[in-house]
Amino acid sequence: METARTITVIPAKINPVTGRVESTVKRRRVAGYIPAKINPVTGRVESTVKRRRVAGYARVSTDKDEQFTSFKAQTDYYTQYIQSNPSWEFVKVYTDEGITGTSTRHREGFNQMVEDALAGKIDLIVTKSVSRFARNTVDSLTTVRKLKDHGVEIYFEKENIYTFDGKGELLITLMSSLAQEESRSISENVTWGQRKRMADGKVTIPYKHFLGYERGENKDAPPVVNPEQAEIVKRIYREYKSGKSSWTIAKELTADGIPTPAGKTTWQRSTIESILTNEKYRGSALLQKKITTDFLSKRQKPNEGEAPQYYIEQSHEAIIPPDEWEIVQLEMARRKALGHKYSGNSIFSARLVCADCGEFFGSKVWNSTDKYRRTIWQCNGKYKGEHRCTTPHLEEQYIRDAFVAAFNSLIRRKDELTRNCQFVMDRYTDCADLDAQLSRLEDELTIVTGLIQKWVAENAKTAQDTDAFMAKCREYDDRYRELQSKVEVIEEEKRVRQGRVKRFELFMQALKKQHSELTEFDESTWLAVIDTVLVKPDGKLVFRFANGMEVER
Repeated sequence: METARTITVIPAKINPVTGRVESTVKRRRVAGYIPAKINPVTGRVESTVKRRRVAGYARVSTDKDEQFTSFKAQTDYYTQYIQSNPSWEFVKVYTDEGITGTSTRHREGFNQMVEDALAGKIDLIVTKSVSRFARNTVDSLTTVRKLKDHGVEIYFEKENIYTFDGKGELLITLMSSLAQEESRSISENVTWGQRKRMADGKVTIPYKHFLGYERGENKDAPPVVNPEQAEIVKRIYREYKSGKSSWTIAKELTADGIPTPAGKTTWQRSTIESILTNEKYRGSALLQKKITTDFLSKRQKPNEGEAPQYYIEQSHEAIIPPDEWEIVQLEMARRKALGHKYSGNSIFSARLVCADCGEFFGSKVWNSTDKYRRTIWQCNGKYKGEHRCTTPHLEEQYIRDAFVAAFNSLIRRKDELTRNCQFVMDRYTDCADLDAQLSRLEDELTIVTGLIQKWVAENAKTAQDTDAFMAKCREYDDRYRELQSKVEVIEEEKRVRQGRVKRFELFMQALKKQHSELTEFDESTWLAVIDTVLVKPDGKLVFRFANGMEVER
């Protein structure tokens, strides 16, 4: 005969949420104890039998699957914890899932809970710990005080802190400060890890808001081209090269029902320009374009030299060939320099210049409603004022044929031109003279800054004559501004030289890759080699190439 086994259930002594050892022996209310009937905070007379309206607050800081169990456990725990107390009336458990605790700004559950509490719907809030409530000392204390002023108490279970307790605010300040420093440490570790990945050449892309690429096999694998999305990217580059503005491209994509990188229905000009300037589409990656200025607010700003950047060539498969990407950058810079003068949807826009009055040529449609429809180019100032320009109108095919002939005349001298371009590029690339000037100016700026600091320090020690002190400050300030202006002029000269070098590089590439004469007009070649085209009164065209040469046709 089998002996019956006795199973003894030993209740858990550790709270699954707080992690504290809890005694199974409950304290009893002392006989003769008469609770206060007036709330010391609100001043209201309260009945001893009134049940307190209690809410719980639960949060996990990431939205990963492994956090779901913890999140659900907190929610279930506080629901049962509140409902099991006969003197409490359960309101609800407010939750935030996948939200950081460093700021309360974007925590919808938290903000709704505070709003309900201030509206008089909650008397007591129960939460796991100070760090779950907020890792920002200012946010934590501000919220606690605001709720306290409205008669709402908070109980932090892990630390066993009640905010109506005399020592509550001091303890919250200490615990919040510790939690904030923990957040700072975590942020610094994350930043270090990200910079280590950058230094190792690991490219990270925000795939949910990035068009054309999707995640590779693992987190260290390079991005993979999404063929369907890549076609949209190619279309944007192609249409921009053809002369269309960013605004026009955005309007057409919206009309065609193509979703934006963020999945929205309306394209913005800024989105198009962001795609056109992003080096990742040429297969390269510039890392750490932005930096976080405040680990609490997560506010970011463009990296203007405060932190190192990493540029990785050929880091992944390109959607746009590098030379075409560079052509688009130059075209964007050209249009920006033209400003409001650029208006058109053609590759010839703001390229043809009237030799008579200096105005650009614009496109006009003739016979728009019949089979003889054609597009011609005519001086925009032809009918302005009393003077009528003598330059004739041009048909597009005439311009195309003339360009092919002019470019082919260069192809026949390709080797000579390439050598000359290389010589000029070497001269522009050498910025040793400008760097030396910048170095001297920076030394002078340092000296002037030191003199200003010394003058202020002397005035702090011994009061100077006010007029003399201000006059000296203005003198130093004028000197500093003068030096700074000189620095800006030299830096601009360096940028101009670098731009010319880029123009020469594209011109040389266009010559080198053309092994034979052109047989038809090519848009990429046009954009790479042409600066402007001067239209003469006799209809002759003078093509001004990027290397400074002029060819008349």
